[in-house]
Amino acid sequence: MDHMRPITIVGTPVLHTPCRPVEKFDDELAALADDMFESMYAAEGVGLAANQIGVDLRVFVYDCPDADEVFQKGVVVNPTLELPPADEQEFDVGGEGCLSVPGPRAALGRPNVATVHGFDLRGEPITVVGTGVLARCFQHETDHLNGILYIDHLTPEAREAVMTEFRELQGRPPADDADRT
Repeated sequence: MDHMRPITIVGTPVLHTPCRPVEKFDDELAALADDMFESMYAAEGVGLAANQIGVDLRVFVYDCPDADEVFQKGVVVNPTLELPPADEQEFDVGGEGCLSVPGPRAALGRPNVATVHGFDLRGEPITVVGTGVLARCFQHETDHLNGILYIDHLTPEAREAVMTEFRELQGRPPADDADRT
């Protein structure tokens, strides 16, 4: 039975530290992935890392469109990210948001092709190439597992604008130091 879990919000320590590798590929891991999909769909997201529901493990799920607008769905355990060489990268400067920073979005340039290597839920090696929004998703979710949020890539001014909007939407004071991570 799937269980929707609450999304962890910016400022929570588990979001800001690298996650532990998965060592056991078992029913518990499969149940976690099911819960992650349920939580992602409930929050209307296209990707979700385990630490976004408070679990310190290197796992992410996705159900996200590629450059051809075809939705791709999967689970990647212990992912590593591969990007094209710097001189071959083409960037997409699209708007990016995050379920853990609900509300605001910001322009963030990311390579429009990204490959993840990792394992499926049975521990079998997998490689998935993402293009378009799916490439952005792979980079975003892998960042999460490394303790990095998309706002960490922004200029100080853009980050402050996102955090100000986030605090306003949460009904919190403008200078809430708990959000400074």
